[in-house]
Amino acid sequence: MGKVMSTALSSKGPPTGSKEGPGFDGRVVLYPSNHNLRDYLSWRQADCHINNLYNTVFWTLVQRGGLSTSQAEDRLKGTLAADKNEILFSEFNINYNNESPLHRKGTTLVWEKTDESTTKKIKLPQEEEKEITVTRTRKKIAALTCDIIGDEFWEEHPDILENDS
Repeated sequence: MGKVMSTALSSKGPPTGSKEGPGFDGRVVLYPSNHNLRDYLSWRQADCHINNLYNTVFWTLVQRGGLSTSQAEDRLKGTLAADKNEILFSEFNINYNNESPLHRKGTTLVWEKTDESTTKKIKLPQEEEKEITVTRTRKKIAALTCDIIGDEFWEEHPDILENDS
């Protein structure tokens, strides 16, 4: 089973009064099957969404709505996602679905294969010097902010999961 790192960003910037930048929670995990790994990564992405929605509403209530942090926390107690979306839209004209995928989905780091080409000069015995193009396949880390819960991501990146044999 390969290693996969899922990083979930949970805020857009430093909260009011904080000197720190956005926080993150990253893990490297090894699970017994591809199914378990996909379930875990799906849960991490869903958790990122839940946390960011809460933080978006919370800090909007504080920064634009004039509530204290205690008042904002009380206002959000017991609310569901639909309630939070309604607060954002009806009170602040914010459609959460238009927020950046980086914040709604988090960031997933994957190895992607890329071809790198370079031109080299060679000289063989009894021949003139000539230029040739050499292409090599390398793996580079790619930061993706897309849905990893559905099948499309896994179909586009079949090399992430090894066979369960």
